[in-house]
Amino acid sequence: MSILKANFWTSLGDWAVSTGWTLLNVFCIILGAVLISWLLRVIIRRVVKQIVSGVKKGQSVTDTQALVASPLAAVRVVQRTRTLGSVLSNIVNVTIGIIAIVMIFGVVAPNAASSLALLTAAIGAGLGFGAQNIVKDVLNGLFMVMEDQLGVGDVVDLGPATGVVEAVGIRITQVRDVNGTLWFVRNGEILRVGNMSQGWSRVIVDLAVPYDTDIETVQAKMMEAATALATSPKWRSRILDKPELWGMESISADAIVIRIVLKTRTTAKDDVSRELRLRLKQATDELGVTLPSLSAVVLSGFDGAGSVNGAKPPRTRPTPVVPDRPLTGRKARAAAKRTATRAPDPGAIRIRPAIETKPDAAPAKPAAKPATTRSTAAKPATPPTPPADADTPAKPAAKPRTPKPPAAGQPPAEEAE
Repeated sequence: MSILKANFWTSLGDWAVSTGWTLLNVFCIILGAVLISWLLRVIIRRVVKQIVSGVKKGQSVTDTQALVASPLAAVRVVQRTRTLGSVLSNIVNVTIGIIAIVMIFGVVAPNAASSLALLTAAIGAGLGFGAQNIVKDVLNGLFMVMEDQLGVGDVVDLGPATGVVEAVGIRITQVRDVNGTLWFVRNGEILRVGNMSQGWSRVIVDLAVPYDTDIETVQAKMMEAATALATSPKWRSRILDKPELWGMESISADAIVIRIVLKTRTTAKDDVSRELRLRLKQATDELGVTLPSLSAVVLSGFDGAGSVNGAKPPRTRPTPVVPDRPLTGRKARAAAKRTATRAPDPGAIRIRPAIETKPDAAPAKPAAKPATTRSTAAKPATPPTPPADADTPAKPAAKPRTPKPPAAGQPPAEEAE
C-alpha cells in the first residue's frame, strides 16, 4: 500500500513538473511574441516619425497642414510613409501571432503534427479554398500601397465609397465620406481608385447668362474677376496656373453657359471654387446681368465633364501619309472614262459665294433667257429674220432715210461721194 502511494505521488509530481514546464514555455512564448511585436511597432513608428519630421524640416513647416503650400512630392512622401507604417504594423502583428500559435502547438502536443499529417493537409486545403478572398485582399492592399495608389489623408473615389482615407490595412481600407460615415472597404473589392489628392486639381465653373446678353463683355468681365483672384496675395499660393476661358459650353433659347477654369492645388479646390463663384456673381451684378433659373440650364454629369479644352494633352508625332501611286496604262484610261461618264451628285455640289464684280463691268447674260436691253444707251437686239415661205407675205423694203432740210442760215451738207 505504501509503495502504491509513493508511486502515485511520484507520478503526480512528474506530471506537475512537466505541465508546469509546458505552461511556462507557453507563457514565455506569448510574452516573447508580445514584446517582439511591441518592439517592432515602436521601431516602425520611430522610422515613420523621423521621415515625416525630415520632410517638414526640409520644407520649413511645423505641421502637416502647412505642407499644402510645399511641393507636391513632399506631401506624397508623408502620406506614403504613414500608409506604409500602418500596413507594416498590421503585417508584424499577424506574422508574430501565427508564429506564436505554431510554437505553442508544438510545445503542447509535439507528436500531434506527425500523427495528424493527413488531417492537417485536408484542413490546409480547405483553408486554401476558403481563404482566397483573404489572400486577394492582402495582396491587393500591398500593391495599392507599394504603387502609391492611395495613402492616409488622400481624398479618393473607390466606387462604393468616396471620402478621406483614414487607415489602410492589409485587408480593409477605411474611408470617411463628407457626411461623416466611416466606410470599411475590402481591398480585394477595389477595382479602381480615383485619387483626388495627387498632382493638381481643376476648378470648373459654368456661368449661365440670358440669351440676349453681350457675350464678349461677360467673358471679359469673367476673365478680369478670375485674374484678380489668381493674383491676390491670399489665393495666389493655392492657384498653380493662369485662368482659362473655355467659352460657350451650351446654348439654348433660355440661357448660354460660359465655362471658366482654374488649375489649383488638390487641397484648395473647394475653397478656390467658392471664392471664384462669389467674384463671378459680383461681376455679373456690376454688369446688370440677371442670371436665369437653374431649371433652364442643362449641363451636368458626363456631358458637363466631357469637354477637355485646355487640358493640354501631350504632343505626338504626326503620322506620315503615304502618297497614292499614280495610275498608268489601262487603269488610268478606265478611271478617266468613269470620271467623264459619271453624273454629278447634287448633294456633293457646294454653293460658293458669289464673286463681286467691278462697277464698270457689264453683267453676264443668262444662258437660258433671251438677250435683254442692258441700258437705254445700248442698241436693241435685232430679232432673227424668219425664212421666206409661200404663205407668208414678204415684208416691204425699208424706206430710205430722207435727210432733213438745213436750217436757215446754215450751208447745205455735202453729199457723200
